[in-house]
Amino acid sequence: MAERIVVDPVTRIEGHLRIEADIDNGVIKDAFSSGTAIRGLELIVKDRDPRDVWAYVQRICGVCTTTHALAAVRSVEDALDIKIPRNAHLIREIMNGAIMLHDHVVHFYHLHAFDWVDVVNALKADPAATSKLAQSISDWPKSSPGYFKDVQDKVKRIVDSGQLGIFANGYWGHKGYKLPPEANLMAVAHYLEALDWQKEIVKIHTIFGGKNPHPHYLVGGMATPIDINSDNGIHAERLMHVSQLIDDARTFVEKVYLPDVMAIGSFYKDWTYGGGLDNYLCYGDFSKGDIRDVGMYRMPRGVILGGNLNEILPVDPKNPEEIKEFIDHSWYTYGGQTTGGRHPWEGETTFHYTGPKGAYSQLNTQEKYSWLKTPRWKERPMETGPLARVMVGYASKKEEFVQSVDGALKTLGLPLGALKSALGRTLARSLEARIIGGWLRDDMNELLKNIKNGDQTTFNKAKWEPSTWPKKAQGVGWIEAPRGALGHWIRIEDGKTANYQAVVPSTWNASPRDGKNQVGAYEAALTGTPVADKSQPLEILRIIHSFDPCLACAVHLTDLENKDAVEIRIG
Repeated sequence: MAERIVVDPVTRIEGHLRIEADIDNGVIKDAFSSGTAIRGLELIVKDRDPRDVWAYVQRICGVCTTTHALAAVRSVEDALDIKIPRNAHLIREIMNGAIMLHDHVVHFYHLHAFDWVDVVNALKADPAATSKLAQSISDWPKSSPGYFKDVQDKVKRIVDSGQLGIFANGYWGHKGYKLPPEANLMAVAHYLEALDWQKEIVKIHTIFGGKNPHPHYLVGGMATPIDINSDNGIHAERLMHVSQLIDDARTFVEKVYLPDVMAIGSFYKDWTYGGGLDNYLCYGDFSKGDIRDVGMYRMPRGVILGGNLNEILPVDPKNPEEIKEFIDHSWYTYGGQTTGGRHPWEGETTFHYTGPKGAYSQLNTQEKYSWLKTPRWKERPMETGPLARVMVGYASKKEEFVQSVDGALKTLGLPLGALKSALGRTLARSLEARIIGGWLRDDMNELLKNIKNGDQTTFNKAKWEPSTWPKKAQGVGWIEAPRGALGHWIRIEDGKTANYQAVVPSTWNASPRDGKNQVGAYEAALTGTPVADKSQPLEILRIIHSFDPCLACAVHLTDLENKDAVEIRIG
């Protein structure tokens, strides 16, 4: 008979996620994903000026702030048919690329690596052997025996103190860890280096967007005053600083991040669990032209069903028959009804909690069990994110994707099918970081060329005034966020926001079942996974962390009457 275990909260993610899993004979037979708080920002922006919405909805998350802001301004520009200057487009692309690299590196080292790396085991490493290992995979300069000895001593002081601090939440010594001590020490050293690196790349946002987090955007372009001769604008020195930050980021990805993923992956080649749905959704992004010119996307758009890489199906976020959010197992109603699905333009955020009242009560997974809605594409569950993007790029025969995937798999001695796993999802994210790093360099080069040729325009004031708008309009802003396909849908009436809905990547991936009892990506990925120790479900964390959950994006709660944040505690 199956025994249900509960992981709540799942740590090392953004937000609050509960996983319940039924385990029979050491294998997960069924799994349930539950978001345990509410998002209500759609209600907060109702009746507000559409030009201001981006500043509110980027507060959906403290990590992907710039991503939500960009999706929001794109939705308004789509509704009002506003074209932005080329420089503004390039600046937005650079800022989006920067958050991609930042997020991927931070995810691997600070959220996911300790599912594969045993920190305490690093104390057994020989620093000289660690140095030899590091130099065999990269010419990164920080690789001397003395350097790794210093890192090892630092970890030892932490362990000896009995207060592991940032290394506290881990199943150290679990038999699922396979790395030799030297590889563990190398990974811990790079964990610490990545802490310093990540605070540098976000300076791109502070230069072009004024600050980070929550950089500034503007409907119609960017509020970025380019003036190479002014001390107050974006002058030559600041542009060169951005250029150097891009080069530094690419170097870190090439010489630290990607080699580490490959090295760690080589010890886990047999860990093929966590594939899941085999259905992939990508809106596409990083256009060489206008963002609405899908044919110019460097990151191609499409849907893959059943792992069939020979057929890429088109995606239209505006088609009411394609993307719908269902509520059959979610604590919401639509027009008083407790089931069914709606396209986001007709979406509704009406709370209807019917779950357990006491802490630590088991969820009734036969009924409603999550604050996440259930997005579906043509009523099919989809995975979105780096693996989906790499799969669509590979199936589209985009040279960068094909070369990166084939090269990495050849080095590891793995077939293409190995990507459909938790480890493959992690590898896909690192390969994508390398590809986007190249696009960052290209976009910055073009921006510098435009400025050198005298073009400093970053804003189009046409259609800025509401008096020029139609009485009714609707638009969608899509973007490929670090975690996957993100869409913001807006309806504008009489110059105000009449309705607003955001469907985020973690809602796609962490969604509960739909009315047909089809599982979401998390639930599908967990099913069939062996768990060695039910009291230390490392395998569950490996799979869930491979998606890089952002439940803060997916669920929020704000008291609209008292304007206070409300904390919900669910066992």
